[in-house]
Amino acid sequence: MKQLLLATALIALPVAVFSGVEHFVIGATAAPAQQGAGPSLGDLSKFAAIVSDTQKIAATGDLVAAEARITDLETAWDDAEEELRAKAPDPAGVETALSDLRATLADPTPFAAVGGAAQTLDGIAVTDAAGHPLPCEVMLSDLRDALSAGRASDTARPQIADLQSKATERCNADDDRRADAFSAQALALLTPTKVTR
Repeated sequence: MKQLLLATALIALPVAVFSGVEHFVIGATAAPAQQGAGPSLGDLSKFAAIVSDTQKIAATGDLVAAEARITDLETAWDDAEEELRAKAPDPAGVETALSDLRATLADPTPFAAVGGAAQTLDGIAVTDAAGHPLPCEVMLSDLRDALSAGRASDTARPQIADLQSKATERCNADDDRRADAFSAQALALLTPTKVTR
């Protein structure tokens, strides 16, 4: 039983990391590439094939073979690193990708609603029960109200201001999902409200 759990963990971790990198890092750089603002990452089908092969092997119950196959993903990714890396990285894109990755690591639950419950990030709801992002304007308003109420500590204020700026930028770009993620991170840094009787 321990070997089964270990093998499952060894398979799930690389797949999760690859998925996160593909979604957040590649996704963040792929959108500008499609708009002509940056280079394409090229053909990623060999990576997808490795993941598909691993899923098929794991479905047969041979987790040792699945673990060996998913290791090929790491090797192939490392071998292709120079091709995949942007020649002239965009600092804003890098910062957005890293912030998104931080958000995912803080709350690895996917943004799609599971069982009709709103999704949260750092304990702050970022979707409705159907999995749709909350209106970013509402979350930014909540953040402004909390800041006006003096709920930001002096040490957290610069980080909150940075997150608020990023949330505003993404909200202005009609990217509610990312704007909400930045707002939720900022709201999580605020001091709790005091309850009085």
